[in-house]
Amino acid sequence: MSIQTMENVGVVLKNAIEGRDGHKLASLYANDAVVQVMDRNNPPSRPREIKGRTAIGTFWDDICSRTMTHKVDTRIAEGNRLAFTQDCTYPDGAKVFCMAFVDLKDGLIARQTVIQAWDE
Repeated sequence: MSIQTMENVGVVLKNAIEGRDGHKLASLYANDAVVQVMDRNNPPSRPREIKGRTAIGTFWDDICSRTMTHKVDTRIAEGNRLAFTQDCTYPDGAKVFCMAFVDLKDGLIARQTVIQAWDE
């Protein structure tokens, strides 16, 4: 799947995240894409790196399989870059907040950096 503009990627990404569609999310990434995750368990000096569309699909399938709601908020697209925030809520009320930055290459996501914090 190739998407021509970052605005289109933003719309599809929002709908897939909020719809908990891991398969659709995986289709947005290039075969050699990299997702880097920074949080309490994966600090900036040792971020988690998920490499390749298959591994990224597994990552999204895990997230989308959890019983929680996802809301994508602030989206800013400029050139081949997109930034967005994501609020997630588990049924018990625990929350996760995420900021993500995406680089697009040839109509697909080539790199994504995720910074997240959650209730403990």
